[in-house]
Amino acid sequence: MVTVLGYGTTGLSVGQRVFGLTDSYRGGGLAEYVAIEARNLAPLPGDVDFTVGASLPMPGLTAWQGLFDHGRLQAGQSVLVHGAAGSVGSMVTQLAREFGAYVIGTGRAVDRQKTLDFGAMEFVDLENDALEDVGGVDLVFDVIGGDIQKRSAGVIRAGGTLVTIAGPPEARPVDGLAIDFVVMSDRAQLGEIVRRVRDGRLRTNIGNIATLDDAVAAFNPTERISGQTIIRVRP
Repeated sequence: MVTVLGYGTTGLSVGQRVFGLTDSYRGGGLAEYVAIEARNLAPLPGDVDFTVGASLPMPGLTAWQGLFDHGRLQAGQSVLVHGAAGSVGSMVTQLAREFGAYVIGTGRAVDRQKTLDFGAMEFVDLENDALEDVGGVDLVFDVIGGDIQKRSAGVIRAGGTLVTIAGPPEARPVDGLAIDFVVMSDRAQLGEIVRRVRDGRLRTNIGNIATLDDAVAAFNPTERISGQTIIRVRP
């Protein structure tokens, strides 16, 4: 899926600024014009920059749906967020904190300060710290998969939940749930997300902005980029 921005979409006012997701089977987001169903779009307030708008749907909806639709997060619970310095993980961290959760972020050593700046209370260096020392969290939000995902099931309390976007879970918490999901567009949730950006409760995490001519190189970087890549179709 690719974030798209446009005007004059059926079901919305003509000339209205909008943002949202294309359907996964359509593609075509890196284009000057794109056909998209109105149900996949939400109004983009005039005081929100298009670049900011483009950075919100994929990570914002993924975080929202993983935490609330699938993870059933409740205030006072503890959440372990893998890849907490990334575009999805940083959204997960901020939303979980806002809803009263205790957040532990993971990543590489270089991600520590960025993870804490986005609101995590603790940081786990996956290259040097023992993940198993975390223990007893209510919810794990996984964006990594593989061995990390499998080991994460063991740090969830009985009855807790593992939510992942990295493929079908190989393990599940004791008496709990393991859920693999694919993000879906939702106009109401997009509205909740952009509202939080406007009032300062939610910050974007943009790692790189490139032109359409440089899109291939931008999506195949020679060095690691922490944050989302945004392509400007027009200057």
